[in-house]
Amino acid sequence: MARTIEIVKPKYLIDKKGRKTDVVINLKDYENLLEFIEDLEDANDLLKAEKKAIRFTTYEKFRQGWLKP
Repeated sequence: MARTIEIVKPKYLIDKKGRKTDVVINLKDYENLLEFIEDLEDANDLLKAEKKAIRFTTYEKFRQGWLKP
């Protein structure tokens, strides 16, 4: 999950008074931001699950039970 964060270069739309009203980014930057947000949500869900967990099963034990027909 380790990755570098790229700099997003937004463009702004302004109203007649010169106030920024909207942000425009290219599609690739938008998709990267969505993926990054999803990764953060997954990490947050994992942390919540770890805090609520009563006990853990080792990976080997889980894998053995999972692979049984």
